Amino acid sequence: MRKEYDFSKGKRGAVIPSPGKTRITIMLDDDVIEFFRARAEEQGVGYQTMINTALRSAVAQTKGQEAEDKPVTVAALRRILREELHTA
Repeated sequence: MRKEYDFSKGKRGAVIPSPGKTRITIMLDDDVIEFFRARAEEQGVGYQTMINTALRSAVAQTKGQEAEDKPVTVAALRRILREELHTA
């Protein structure tokens, strides 16, 4: 192993960019995370993928019900995730 490495041209972040996706930090309730992790393990998929699918479903329902697009609020996000928890 080398004694010194040159990281002057190094970049932080994901090695492979994901087109169409944005990395964010989000605070979710512990029970929500536990639910999605457990279901994801049972189905053999990623829990973040499952959360994204649940949010897409909620967005699709909202777009179908309302004429104009509105941003998702924290309260709406919690309500949507709790509804998904109860239906599963």
